[in-house]
Amino acid sequence: MPEKAYKRGVDYVDFAPDRVACQDATAQMALLQFMQAGKSKVAVPTTVHCDHLIQAKEGASIDLKRAKENSNEVFDFLGSVSNKYGIGFWKPGAGIIHQVVLENYAFPGGMMIGTDSHTVNAGGLGMLAIGVGGADAVDVMAGMAWELKFPKLIGVKLTGKLSGWTAPKDVILKVAGVLTVKGGTGCIVEYFGDGARAMSCTGKGTICNMGAEIGATTSTFGYDDSMDRYLRSTNREDVANEAMKVRKHLTADPEVYENPEQYFDQVIEINLSELEPHLNGPFTPDLATPISKMKEEAKKNDWPIKVEYGLIGSCTNSSYEDISRAASLAKQVSAKKLKTKAKFTITPGSEQVRYTIERDGFIGIFGKIGATVFANACGPCIGMWDRYGNSADSENKNTIVHSFNRNFAKRADGNPNTLAFVGSPEMVTAIAIAGRLDFNPLTDTITNKDGEEVKLDEPTGNELPTKGFDVEDAGYVAPKTDGSDIEVVVDPKSERLQILEPFSPWDGNNISDAKLLIKAFGKCTTDHISMAGPWLRYRGHLDNISNNCLIGAINAFNKETNSVKSQLTGEYAPVPDVQRTYKEKGIPTVVVGDNNYGEGSSREHAAMEPRHLGVRVVIVKSFARIHETNLKKQGILALTFSNEDDYDKIQEDDTFNFVDLKDFSTGNPLTVEILHVNGNKDTITVNHSYNDSQIEWFKAGSALNLIKKQNA
Repeated sequence: MPEKAYKRGVDYVDFAPDRVACQDATAQMALLQFMQAGKSKVAVPTTVHCDHLIQAKEGASIDLKRAKENSNEVFDFLGSVSNKYGIGFWKPGAGIIHQVVLENYAFPGGMMIGTDSHTVNAGGLGMLAIGVGGADAVDVMAGMAWELKFPKLIGVKLTGKLSGWTAPKDVILKVAGVLTVKGGTGCIVEYFGDGARAMSCTGKGTICNMGAEIGATTSTFGYDDSMDRYLRSTNREDVANEAMKVRKHLTADPEVYENPEQYFDQVIEINLSELEPHLNGPFTPDLATPISKMKEEAKKNDWPIKVEYGLIGSCTNSSYEDISRAASLAKQVSAKKLKTKAKFTITPGSEQVRYTIERDGFIGIFGKIGATVFANACGPCIGMWDRYGNSADSENKNTIVHSFNRNFAKRADGNPNTLAFVGSPEMVTAIAIAGRLDFNPLTDTITNKDGEEVKLDEPTGNELPTKGFDVEDAGYVAPKTDGSDIEVVVDPKSERLQILEPFSPWDGNNISDAKLLIKAFGKCTTDHISMAGPWLRYRGHLDNISNNCLIGAINAFNKETNSVKSQLTGEYAPVPDVQRTYKEKGIPTVVVGDNNYGEGSSREHAAMEPRHLGVRVVIVKSFARIHETNLKKQGILALTFSNEDDYDKIQEDDTFNFVDLKDFSTGNPLTVEILHVNGNKDTITVNHSYNDSQIEWFKAGSALNLIKKQNA
């Protein structure tokens, strides 16, 4: 086969990642699928991290104990499967997957995939780390190639140097404002320049982490001294020494950075010396507001000024540097005779970070301002937050600020009336102290207990702990060398776990008489398609979790959630109920969506649930990358309107005929007849991005079916 240059954004390429990482919510389905693949051991180093199933409520010790009691069945399952198949297991409380990976496994020049969209965090150590669905992870764990469309390249040149109130988080908040939530789709974002080299390794990780919010395939930095320092500080001198030997190959050639416009498909330049702190939101991570403009924006948009909560930590911002800079502000509360106006919480990213910041007195400092320290887990960042006095159905319109990555409606506390704004840990801490969204610490003062007007000093902190990192029990459990004698048991009566049944293969015929299930209006993220929060308990039970299928999507016809018209009864009912009736009658269905459909998490449940319930086709204006792949992997036909205006032709009682699906082939659009209830008909063209191997997934019924067939 002759060699050829791969074309960016066009050609599919087979890769061989160095490792795989899974978090507990997605690991359940990934491992349930791997158990069906016919393999005795994973083919590449793989780890499972228990971080999603711990609900934040009262504090670390109580919350962790409750999680172990409530999710013991799932943790035992994950532990036993890991032990059987040679997978490293990180216990509940060990930390958030991305922080643990950065501390232990990420390395410059490596490539990894993870079943979480924020796997990209490892780009802070010069790695190409990419979020995927569980079926992709199964491919790699089974020793098969991993396929990706060759990404385009966006270069972000950073000049100047961060100082004062501005933090690495502000870089990605600014970039999100420039590129929007879909501007990085299909692209690798590479940060370079003097400003990049002057930034800490964990600061780089923060920027890469939130690259998921612009839809980027991944983000990365070239290898530099800050990465070397971080590797040595986390006891990986051997990796640092090897990296130094090939250092010139772990960053782009000089001519690339000298003439970036000739190399990158798009170039953005940011002067860090002029960059202002930002707050992004509410309800979307790309609504970027410089802090100096917040007062007028809040007034114009009627955002509640009073801040109820400030939350710092998470996989995005829980480094030693982050916590130390936030602590420097917390110290000033007593020194300047202030009182923290908003409630304040801290979510450490790992037990190593938590142990070290406690040793160095930071947790004590936060305790003096009334802070609650949650478990080393995702917690409020993914909706696993039992927030006092603010139930999910509360009509209390309120404001919170946090240093997490996402702020979609209901994301933090399940309340659609909570407006969440994303900022750096420093900015979140300052705003929590002042208790006001429109507080600008660069210019504004606070009235203290003595009636004096005082100004907060600029935050200070250490890039790395001067006494080094320390931990008593990091929470890692190594697998048995030979796990062949281990039996993985799943109770057939379990409501949490369910052995998978293969999806049916395509019968080779055109799909005819398919009914519209829902036409989703506006933003439809994976949170809308398959909610997290309390639904996480069913992530290992496909039938039970399918009861949340598309319940958050807005129906374009009545502008309501979880209310669609059944074409069998003419009545409105919850989406899963209507779809289960269609499935029972053997009627295929179609989901229609808007732009960037499936934005957000990598959760493949958002593809598996509709597939399990009988949805055959999803037609949208455009897809988010991971979700499109997940749909393909699970055997759902993922299509886009050739003409986006055809979205407007879809009516509530429509029936669809896919007239030339028998000729399904790479590069050839499909034709769809849309039959309206008034007797009229529209014929439209829909596009697809399937290549030959992906069409085989569709024919087999799923990618997993094909793997099993090949291993038989």
